[in-house]
Amino acid sequence: MSDPRALLIERGSDRVHVTLNRPTVKNAINQTMVDELHAVCAELEADPRILILSGAGSVFASGADIAQLRDRRRNDALAGINSRLFTRIAALPMPVIAAVDGWALGGGAELAYAADFRIAGTTARIGNPETGLGIVAAAGATWRLVELVGEALAMEILLAGRVLTADEALSARLVTEVHPSDQLLPAAHALADRIAKQDPLAIRFTKALVRAPRTAHPHADETAQAVLFESPEKHRRMTEFLEKKR
Repeated sequence: MSDPRALLIERGSDRVHVTLNRPTVKNAINQTMVDELHAVCAELEADPRILILSGAGSVFASGADIAQLRDRRRNDALAGINSRLFTRIAALPMPVIAAVDGWALGGGAELAYAADFRIAGTTARIGNPETGLGIVAAAGATWRLVELVGEALAMEILLAGRVLTADEALSARLVTEVHPSDQLLPAAHALADRIAKQDPLAIRFTKALVRAPRTAHPHADETAQAVLFESPEKHRRMTEFLEKKR
């Protein structure tokens, strides 16, 4: 039976805030949490809104649940239990914000890497210790982290066990903001407020275009623009802009 406390979910008209809520095990990602996050993805695919991810108890997510991970075998690896979830989160129509405080290790770090924005509390510690446990970071770190911070730093994190502090993550542009821990969630909502002021359809198209392969451009950009040029919202926003200039 699903643990109803694996996630705490607050729903709004333009955003959904999901709190990873297994504080007794530092929000380790288990199968229940994976299943419930898939349900959140299905909801946001059907009704696109901004997603904010955070963790209970001043920890984002300490990693995958080692008790479950230890017993997984070949077929579990090939099923991509975490990687397919994180790919689905990355592909959500509207932006995803990870508010990272405390430990974000292993699968917890990979969940943050799948977000469009990462902001950190001052106690954030981000890394991928998988090789020390006899496995690889197979849920996105081996390629998303390289894209985010470059190969040299990614190698330090993935191969040498380096754990970044909040300030180091900011310097590497892995996170874009650092806030006192008690101000982290207000900062995440402030970022969501800025996104919510934009045209949602333009946001959705822009996110898709940024993630599109190079070969899709410029045709994909032109096609999206053709749709937006016919949008009543485009006309309304530009008319409002011009009237303010008078």
